[in-house]
Amino acid sequence: MIVTGEHFVVHGAVALAAAIGLKTRVEASRSSGLVVETPLSRYRRAGSDLLPVERLIREMYRQRSTEPMARIVISSELPTGAGLGSSASSMVATVAAVSRLEGWNMDTTSIVETAMLGERLVHGNPSGIDVAVSAIGGVMQFKVGEEPRRLDVPAPVRLLVVYSGDRRSSKRLITKVSSMKKDSPHLFSKLCDSASLVTALATERFLDGRLEELGALMTYNHAVLAMVGASNERLDRLVDLCLEYGCYGAKLTGAGGGGSVLGVAPRASETGIADRLASRGFRSFISEVPSGGVRVWTSE
Repeated sequence: MIVTGEHFVVHGAVALAAAIGLKTRVEASRSSGLVVETPLSRYRRAGSDLLPVERLIREMYRQRSTEPMARIVISSELPTGAGLGSSASSMVATVAAVSRLEGWNMDTTSIVETAMLGERLVHGNPSGIDVAVSAIGGVMQFKVGEEPRRLDVPAPVRLLVVYSGDRRSSKRLITKVSSMKKDSPHLFSKLCDSASLVTALATERFLDGRLEELGALMTYNHAVLAMVGASNERLDRLVDLCLEYGCYGAKLTGAGGGGSVLGVAPRASETGIADRLASRGFRSFISEVPSGGVRVWTSE
């Protein structure tokens, strides 16, 4: 989940992000050729384009001048199009599984770099924050072109994630928000600066457990994202409901235009808020962060 700084992070701002507890699982085993099984593959028509993850796998083998002889089975607890990095999670887990199967011994940095090949197929010009968080885990500050700064969180923080019910295209939203940079370059530049400042302030509150102040910064961040076109009426209404039901603050998380809303609430009140949202038809879950990054193991 992105706590502060999405969209502006693509253009050089600093963002705050955290790995959540929902997982993607990829199993890689030997086969007579390449077989990729995902929840999406069952709906593919004959002759349709390769899935991005399949194109990524083929590119990994092409770079090593060998043919893929593997069966890849992907399953995930993450809903697609929900602003929670489902594609990044799949790319990271796939790269790690294939690497272990073939004995390529890729470290975390190499996994991130390779997974980005697949993310670009999905999102066009992603910042890389989703891939970094999926691979490394924990809570981090992220800035394009720099090593992610993983933070030492003294105590776990519980955050509420609420699905809006609308799927969205990250690629389309990134393009939409980026168009403002062309139309109002000086304003956009100052908004990037302010996004980095909000992230610095939010990081301090996150680490110190000052949740009420963190919530205020998150709500402000949502207002700015709405101004640049990342929100919509349903997301704004959902943020308002979270605040009405007791959250200190709430905002869209990820690309926006649908997807999910992230809320921070008084301790032990998250379940009650989630129940009230459920009565309005909104599904949610509570995530305790930080959570771990990619793990790889071998079984017979």
